[in-house]
Amino acid sequence: MTVMIDGKALADEIVQDVAQEVSSFKLKHKVVPGLAVVLVGEDPASSVYVRNKILRTEQAGLQSFAHYLPENTTQKQLDDLIDQLNEDDSVHGILVQLPLPKHLSESRVIDAISPAKDVDGFHPENVGKLVTGQQVLVPCTPLGCMIMLKRHVDELSGKHAVVIGRSNIVGKPIANLLLQSHCTVTIVHSRTHNIESICRSADILIAAVGQPHLVKEDWVKPGAVVIDVGINQITSDGKRKLVGDVDYHAVFSKVSAITPVPGGVGPMTIACLIQNTLTAAKHQFGA
Repeated sequence: MTVMIDGKALADEIVQDVAQEVSSFKLKHKVVPGLAVVLVGEDPASSVYVRNKILRTEQAGLQSFAHYLPENTTQKQLDDLIDQLNEDDSVHGILVQLPLPKHLSESRVIDAISPAKDVDGFHPENVGKLVTGQQVLVPCTPLGCMIMLKRHVDELSGKHAVVIGRSNIVGKPIANLLLQSHCTVTIVHSRTHNIESICRSADILIAAVGQPHLVKEDWVKPGAVVIDVGINQITSDGKRKLVGDVDYHAVFSKVSAITPVPGGVGPMTIACLIQNTLTAAKHQFGA
């Protein structure tokens, strides 16, 4: 029987656990961990993400510091704000919502955030530590995927994991995390030949490319565990809806477990951001 992996329920558990740890942290250090979120412009999707992140932050008992900047913010103004947040002892985690307006440099912003406060896990120093298996702030979406996998796969060691997509945000870091769990990992992408047959060999299939319903029923091995990271907006019967990179209804009966879209990876990403903020605060206090 196929298990629908409920990311929302698991995310609720994580936020509740963080809230309990925050209470203990506050008693011990007399400090409430703080997360600063920066949004430049008024992109509707980004605004929703930021609102949900701030809500979860407060549910976990963390302090939230929201900085809403206009679309015409200059690079220097954004750099100056990041410098200020790096020096602010009440801020333990910094997240700049991406994508940024085109006139601003995402790579420069990522480099400017202190690695100790980089709760997105995107700074090159943190990326390097992840690749070499050191203790590090792990990107939130891959971290959430690994938590779900560990709940639904008895033994990751020796499993063949196929990752569709090679982005710096999901594909590459999740591949490294799977390697650390002793999986045999294959990354496939737009230039890969025979992608369907490679995917059919996977015990674990991670789809993270942003192509609606790319993964069909005949791409999937019977009994595989499927994690669908894709969030795509399509129009069906005159209505807009969110779907993943996997053809969920076609694949569902063939696999042992699968994440839905929405309600799968998305809530876990935000919960792991909250967890990363607490982790960053602990590291900054030597815990």
